[in-house]
Amino acid sequence: MSVAPLVRRLRFLVLLLGLLLPTAALADLAEDLQGLRESSYDAKGEAVERILAGGDERAVPVLEAFLDGRLFLTDAEDRMVIGEDSPGGYLIFDAMTGEALGEVGKRDVSKIKINNRLRQLVKGSLGALTLGSNNPATRIRAADAVFRSTQTEMIPALEAAIAKEQDAAVEARLRRALAATRLAESDDKTTRIAALQELGSFTDPEVRALAAGILVTDSDGNPTEPDPEVRAAAEAALKAIEEGLAFNGFLANIFQGVSLGSVLLLAAIGLAITFGVMGVINMAHGEMVMLGAYTTFVVQEIFRSTMPGAFDYSLLVAVPAAFVVTGAIGIGIERGIIRFLYGRPLETLLATWGLSLILQQVVRSLFGPTNREVGNPAWMSGAWEVAGGLTLTYNRIWIIVFALLVFTTLMLLIRRSSYGLQMRAVTQNRPMASSMGIRTGWVDAMTFGLGSGIAGMAGVALSQIDNVSPNLGQGYIIDSFMVVVFGGVGNLWGTLVGALSLGLVNKFLEPYAGAVLAKIFILVAIILFIQKRPRGIFAQRGRAVES
Repeated sequence: MSVAPLVRRLRFLVLLLGLLLPTAALADLAEDLQGLRESSYDAKGEAVERILAGGDERAVPVLEAFLDGRLFLTDAEDRMVIGEDSPGGYLIFDAMTGEALGEVGKRDVSKIKINNRLRQLVKGSLGALTLGSNNPATRIRAADAVFRSTQTEMIPALEAAIAKEQDAAVEARLRRALAATRLAESDDKTTRIAALQELGSFTDPEVRALAAGILVTDSDGNPTEPDPEVRAAAEAALKAIEEGLAFNGFLANIFQGVSLGSVLLLAAIGLAITFGVMGVINMAHGEMVMLGAYTTFVVQEIFRSTMPGAFDYSLLVAVPAAFVVTGAIGIGIERGIIRFLYGRPLETLLATWGLSLILQQVVRSLFGPTNREVGNPAWMSGAWEVAGGLTLTYNRIWIIVFALLVFTTLMLLIRRSSYGLQMRAVTQNRPMASSMGIRTGWVDAMTFGLGSGIAGMAGVALSQIDNVSPNLGQGYIIDSFMVVVFGGVGNLWGTLVGALSLGLVNKFLEPYAGAVLAKIFILVAIILFIQKRPRGIFAQRGRAVES
């Protein structure tokens, strides 16, 4: 017999086995799943254990439907299906194949029942079935499911998963789940103490609740945990967890404070130019922020209707668009109103306040009084989970980066460009600058437009964390004035320091005093500070000071 026919036969057998093995596995899984329809809860539990032993991930959607009360039997065909709510009853899908079977009435199907014991078993089984997934996020969710179910049957699966896990973040979640399971299910003192020592290295509220549960007492005041060594280990673990949570809370407050300070910096930096440098009390500055946010909304609507696939790039277009729109409006305001009121700060205040009301009403007429939806691009959605349970949201991180970029660009523009030199010359001595050939009117218009344009870019950033409405700017105008006055009128470094200082102080006061009282305390503190240092942290010479 020649070799070639033998090779062909071997290839055929390999192909046949490759086709038959999944079919056989699918048949075994289908047989195990049929055990869920048994009337006995014990029989259902045995079916779940068989499914778990099979380790087939295709059982996950069926078990999820069983857990959520969406697993049914059709009355007509006695077929196991997954149901989704619909106006006419349920949209049903074959439990094994996922084939859509149409819509049936609620009386045409019978729900497969589940009790609390089975729920706990299914939750752990779902976790164990997905521990070997290729997706790290899926493995983390699986480890968390096992952590909450704490079933002895999961220990071998967890140990095997930890042994082959390469991702440090996933491995930490697996170790947490294994320690929690051993603590809850083991009767061995040494094992429980080791589990508590392991749990003491984690800092999250769920682990704290586990450690605290060891130290509870009954109605007579007696400890529920009889072993003093286990209680001592629980106390040590709880202390370590509390210290970690306190440190994480401190870091979270710093992040939130810097984030709030970045928002205040974006809102105030334009005002530092118009108020600090030009001496104009612009009560319509908040409306420039609001117009920048609405420009973002319009740009995103254009992207949604014409280029939905490029939506993630909409903010990259919205930033320059908002700068141009609000900058042009700012130049128009300066040329049409402000230039006639230089040297009369009270009249500029009244004029710009009336203008702010007009702009709000115009926006209400064009877009309506309700909030408008502005979406987050994919690269600004989600959060970065730092070790220890500290979560930093991507939108806040990007706003901090954006605020620093705007500040750096503005500093370079003022310090390194000819326009910046002319602006500083007009600020320090207008008659001398005019005699040197500088067009002071043009500088005034461009400066006011620059401040308004930066306010518009602030509106782009704020649209990602706040409601876009005609009243958006009103929530930031007072804070912006406080930042500028506290930091030093006309000094951009003072604006940066003032914004970050107020943001941090506000976030550290809020847990103790509440949001409203914290802001009142800050306002009173600034008033007292200004009494001692009227020119703010960084005193600045300029037109407003000399007048």
